[in-house]
Amino acid sequence: PAPIPQMQEPPPTAFGGQPHLSASVSLLPGVRRPPPALDSLSYLESASLMSGTLESLAGLGDDASSLGSDSEVNGLAYRRTDKYGFLGGSQFGETGERELKVEVARQRELKWLDMFNNWDKWVFRRFQKVKLRCRKGIPSSLRAKAWQLLSNSKELMEQNQEKFEALEREPGDPKWLDIIEKDLHRQFPFHEMFAARGGHGQQDLYRILKAYTVYRPEEGYCQAQAPVAAVLLMHMPAEQAFWCLVQICEKYLPGYYSAGLEAIQLDGEIFFSLLRRVCPMAYRHLKKFKIDPILYMTEWFMCVFSRTLPWACVLRVWDMFFCEGVKIVFRVGLVLLRQTLGSVDRLRECQGMYETMERLRNINPESVREDLLVQEVVSLAVTEALIERESAVQVRRWRESRGELQHQPCRRLHGTRAILEQARGGP
Repeated sequence: PAPIPQMQEPPPTAFGGQPHLSASVSLLPGVRRPPPALDSLSYLESASLMSGTLESLAGLGDDASSLGSDSEVNGLAYRRTDKYGFLGGSQFGETGERELKVEVARQRELKWLDMFNNWDKWVFRRFQKVKLRCRKGIPSSLRAKAWQLLSNSKELMEQNQEKFEALEREPGDPKWLDIIEKDLHRQFPFHEMFAARGGHGQQDLYRILKAYTVYRPEEGYCQAQAPVAAVLLMHMPAEQAFWCLVQICEKYLPGYYSAGLEAIQLDGEIFFSLLRRVCPMAYRHLKKFKIDPILYMTEWFMCVFSRTLPWACVLRVWDMFFCEGVKIVFRVGLVLLRQTLGSVDRLRECQGMYETMERLRNINPESVREDLLVQEVVSLAVTEALIERESAVQVRRWRESRGELQHQPCRRLHGTRAILEQARGGP
């Protein structure tokens, strides 16, 4: 068999790049390629047997111990994962995270289970309490169901039974299938689910992304969808993850993954205007070096910080994002800029454009503490109304300087209540 390449941190990709066709893969229209063969090994075993992987993993952390005899496959020892399934890489970590007492965690689970049983009532009558509980962090055992209820993807899936299977049976557009296939190994290569090339995680990721290109052929595929879909797959089966992805693309972030990336460019202008209010020092610094928002916030926003923050922070951000919508993405970005460029001492370390860009593209995980980040995000006075007001201003300026928008996305819905109101026949 062909050797499996080393597991490495992939270079960031340019989202929205044109698809490139591989000469080595048959892409005849109407010919459906067979799915990769199922792995007989677990994700962890597959990862441990990768060519060169053991050398990569050997230097992770100071603890060189293994799990004992059970941790050896064909005589090769492998490292254990952290509690989120990471084998290594920048998002691997076991220290510095809060640990809830068992009784507190159990009480939170019971409260969430009670909300699940009367979901509409809680959302429409006691939404502030739902929001507070999302801000505290959804219990990990219930996160998958909570995300599906918060996004209303569970109901969407129930209304479209067997639709996902039907989408899978379609051949799909070869130009998208080729670029999707090439992107698979770049998604969280240090996570046990995606470490093995052609493994179960990569297969499911391919299924979801391909299905979306068939579901929305006018949208096709954007590279930033892959990490978003991968995060969902870490928590739920492929079909559930697919409908959750649909809601993110169509309700939470409409237009983000469309050709031309106009929606993300507009949000970049909105973001920069909000930065002027929130942290004038960071705003002036970025303005001085002519660093446009699109240069640093594209990956933050389009991937909902899944490639940027320590994993405990990613999950907390996603919990709030599913509940409250895109304002959470704006707030997290503003908090990161304030932390990175918001004081004289920090600006001394970013004397030019290059140093500033390096700092923004590689947020130091040691500087981002889970509870502190959430506290700052929650306290930031950036509301839905403020975002919508600024959006109207930026759309007007866009039309004056560039003409009409080529892509008119559907109305952005700010979180759970707005999505549920629309589903129940509201505006």
